[in-house]
Amino acid sequence: MTQPAFDLRLDSYGHLLLTLPDGSEHPEVTPVRAFPISSPEDGLSLLDRDGHELIWISRLDQLPAAQQALIRGALQQREFMPVIQRLVSVSTFATPSTWTVETDRGQTSFILRGEEDIRRLHGGLLLIADSHGIQFLIRDLYELDRHSRKLLDRFL
Repeated sequence: MTQPAFDLRLDSYGHLLLTLPDGSEHPEVTPVRAFPISSPEDGLSLLDRDGHELIWISRLDQLPAAQQALIRGALQQREFMPVIQRLVSVSTFATPSTWTVETDRGQTSFILRGEEDIRRLHGGLLLIADSHGIQFLIRDLYELDRHSRKLLDRFL
């Protein structure tokens, strides 16, 4: 299935500007993934300032490269979900506890308020919320090193 034709570019303020086939222009468009964790390339909406869907994109990789780059850039600014690659240490096995982790964005520490802030998703995925509401992702619990799994097992 082909995507509907539309024009997407940055305006003078660096915001996405969408022009639909009927010629209508929509400033400050926001891309939103339907399934950001389980299927980030499938299902994406371009929303207007009020949150109304302007266009549905079934697959991001079906768009021209320039439009993909604009959308990916906007998504990167909007989405912040570091991927935990290794647990370095935890301050205590009771909560709240301070976790030191290595992520795809470098090493950091955060406070885990309670075990309920660790959500198990399908296929070994874990979503961990810190005390400030930042979401950390573990893509596959079973691919973590032994030390990391041992620390994490105390909280699961």
